Amino acid sequence: MSVDTVRQPGATTADPDLSMGLELLAAQNRARLIQSAKVGAVWVALVALMAATLLQLRIDLPYIAGHFDYVVQGVLTTLWISLVSISIATVLALFGALGRLSANSVAQGVSGLYVSVIRGTPLLVQIWLIHLGLPQIGIELIGLGFPRLGELFILRAIQSGILALSLNYGAYMTEVFRAGIQSIVHGQWEAARSLGMTYGQMLRRVVLPQALHVIIPDIGNNYIFMLKDSALVSVIGVLEITCRASRLARRDSKPMEMLLVAAAVYWILTIISSWLQSRLENRMARAYRH
Repeated sequence: MSVDTVRQPGATTADPDLSMGLELLAAQNRARLIQSAKVGAVWVALVALMAATLLQLRIDLPYIAGHFDYVVQGVLTTLWISLVSISIATVLALFGALGRLSANSVAQGVSGLYVSVIRGTPLLVQIWLIHLGLPQIGIELIGLGFPRLGELFILRAIQSGILALSLNYGAYMTEVFRAGIQSIVHGQWEAARSLGMTYGQMLRRVVLPQALHVIIPDIGNNYIFMLKDSALVSVIGVLEITCRASRLARRDSKPMEMLLVAAAVYWILTIISSWLQSRLENRMARAYRH
């Protein structure tokens, strides 16, 4: 017997296919890094070009630096309104989707009318209707513990904005939930039914955990859209990013400076939200594969 054919105890042999696969994966990673670096360089060049253009337009940079912090103070209000609204909209969308999929004619009719009316009217009109229309018929969105009239007004404006955003996005997300629930194959329903599960148990234990893989990325996208649409609540006096920027713009006749600041803040928030969403989607994809 040849010495080369004898395998020593504890020795391992190299797998050429594995080595080739690792080399290919490393090459793909290097290519992605190089491409990302190139795209980043293009971004830097374009941002520098925009900055140079703004300087040529005589943008008052000292004014921006002096009032930037006032606009940024509205970030917490914007995030609060967006997070609360997307949470309520998610619940509304779930019930709306279940109504659309229900065999009950009343549930179908209510959910269908809700989606049709909300999707068929502008969000700005809905905000005005809730903020100005509800008090006209005796419905006040005011909580307890705010005795001063100014605080009452601000609280009612925030509540009106949250309600309008929640109803609006709940209607649009209803179709997302409906598609996610319908993506579960019929055999899953039949298997759960054969185990004696009720409809609620099937949804909670079988259908929704699988549908979330489809639904959550769309919820993230809708949150990013809502983050920008929350600027519309500035028309009813909510002191978020846009309202603060527009107040300074009107007071000091600096619309370009302040609106650029507001746009930059929204852009940064969108980039951060998109990054967090991509991280969540990658984690979900890995968990789904395993």
